[in-house]
Amino acid sequence: MWQAAAMVLEVALIDVIPGHEEAFAAAYAQGHPLLASTPGCRSVRMTRGQESPSRFVLLVEWDSIEAHEQNFRATERFVGWRELIGPHFATPPRVEHFVDVPA
Repeated sequence: MWQAAAMVLEVALIDVIPGHEEAFAAAYAQGHPLLASTPGCRSVRMTRGQESPSRFVLLVEWDSIEAHEQNFRATERFVGWRELIGPHFATPPRVEHFVDVPA
């Protein structure tokens, strides 16, 4: 039976400076292609808190942790990404990687 290669889900909890929510969303839209076109990136999604509108969650599916770290974090793509969205951070994002649990 064919089975897709396991992927890794990056989850980044991002608190932005109150009042910067719209500017952060615009910066994300501008920087999205930097992240989404990275080799090994399968999908990118940003969500915004309903109860806490200054809290965002970035969800990125990667081929592997190495794809995230070597193809994005260790490159100029990350520098450009961070220059766009970083000024809006209230605190440094909390980033963790997850894998699916078989049912």
